[in-house]
Amino acid sequence: MRVLLVGAGGVGTAITRIAARRSFFDHLVVADYDLSRAEAAVAALVERDPQESRFSAARIDASDQDAVAALLTAERCDVLMNATDPRFVLPLFEAALAADAHYLDMAMSLSHPHPEQPYRLCGVKLGDGQFERADAWEKSGRLALVGMGVEPGLSDVFARYAADELFDEIEEIGIRDGANLTVEGYDFAPSFSIWTTIEECLNPPVVYEADRGWFTTAPFSEPEVFDFPEGIGPVECVNVEHEEVLLVPRWVDAKRVTFKYGLGDDFIEKLKTLHTLGLDRTTPLTVPSAGGPVQVSPRDVVAAALPDPAGLGDRMHGKTCAGTWVKGVKDGDPREVYLYHVVDNQWSMREYGSQAVVWQTAINPVIALELLATGVWSGAGVLGPEALPPKPFLDLLVAYGSPWGQREQ
Repeated sequence: MRVLLVGAGGVGTAITRIAARRSFFDHLVVADYDLSRAEAAVAALVERDPQESRFSAARIDASDQDAVAALLTAERCDVLMNATDPRFVLPLFEAALAADAHYLDMAMSLSHPHPEQPYRLCGVKLGDGQFERADAWEKSGRLALVGMGVEPGLSDVFARYAADELFDEIEEIGIRDGANLTVEGYDFAPSFSIWTTIEECLNPPVVYEADRGWFTTAPFSEPEVFDFPEGIGPVECVNVEHEEVLLVPRWVDAKRVTFKYGLGDDFIEKLKTLHTLGLDRTTPLTVPSAGGPVQVSPRDVVAAALPDPAGLGDRMHGKTCAGTWVKGVKDGDPREVYLYHVVDNQWSMREYGSQAVVWQTAINPVIALELLATGVWSGAGVLGPEALPPKPFLDLLVAYGSPWGQREQ
């Protein structure tokens, strides 16, 4: 297998570090708009192992569909791994199709709120732009595996596993994400891309109910306290827009699906302030500068003003937990379980040099690539992780040295 990895930020770099320890691929091209970032990711692997020759670096503009398709062809790549932010999903998705390559991403095409009733009705949903092209992908015989990070991704695998192995009937599937991470020296230092965090937290959250379909609520709605395992403890979680709610009901029979994120009051208030000031907007504003007026996206300014999440690992302490809570019936009796994956930042920094949140995101697409390379996973069309057998994935997660857990509630 030959892979084109687009994006050499925190998650992309972590992908290279994890993949370097596996033998399932022949070559991986690390491509980024900033060539120096791609070269640095490759150089770090060679420094660790001077015999490592399976990686190379390239410059690419992820918004240039034709250039990406040309690079896929020139490098004879079988699959495109998208490690960019969601703005670039559709051009990369289409480039892979044009180049007759498979495609994986960790976040899906962007949503757009309903123009009249944004907190009741869905407008354009996450992933709609990709599922509209499902027929073309199926006819091509190629697979677009969408939402294959940790959340979405591993959380969806957990949902499929629960349906297959643990329940006869499912009442509710709730993705619950929480952490006790702290960052020394910063009053506000998000552990993941602030661009993506603003997008998912300030958009209307989507909820699924079998008798109603998909609908929206207000941001940060339905707060609940969820007790996370392995010492993290109780964290207040709120509704947030996320891909699982759009993916899980397509392949798993459940009466209700939700996603709730443990943000904390301080984080929520800061996001609300950004929204009030208009600093969450992506439409460029005209700003004076020494060289004359320039067009600047307010959200890009916020991202530039904050520390790079990938560089926070040395100052970060604590654990992050991603998981799927499932409530239903097994053998006639009520049952609730929480399937989860916890990463300790000290461990991920010591073992891989990547902070916990980006490492936890990165391991899952690498496992998916290995399953595709070995033929254990296969398919054509636009599929979510829950469309594929879950047990091989979970077994390989353990084999990678990062076990998952199951807790009866």
